[in-house]
Amino acid sequence: MPVRVIFRCEFCTAVPDPDTQRTLERQLRELTFGQYLEAPPGRWLSWHGGGPLGPRRYACGAHRGELTAYLREHYGTISSLPWKRPPYPTSVRSSDTDRAIERGGLSSMPKWGVW
Repeated sequence: MPVRVIFRCEFCTAVPDPDTQRTLERQLRELTFGQYLEAPPGRWLSWHGGGPLGPRRYACGAHRGELTAYLREHYGTISSLPWKRPPYPTSVRSSDTDRAIERGGLSSMPKWGVW
């Protein structure tokens, strides 16, 4: 069944342009923890938290500073990852990431079998 993911800025009701939308959709498959990712060409910034660093969050070009300030205030004492300074990568994919995806790294099914 086809699905369309709708991204919205955490601080306003902005939605990305079609090219930035495609970039954000590709970033959904990134296996990362506590990482900022750039989403060109619309200058969006995404936060791939996880666990104690919270959920994924998105900010339009106008609210990038607000996103980093929010994350540093709320998660900066847990980890140094929210304090990372720009420039941020657009992807963290590598051969290790591709191998993990092939082996079911993004699957919701436990690798040890069904209970």
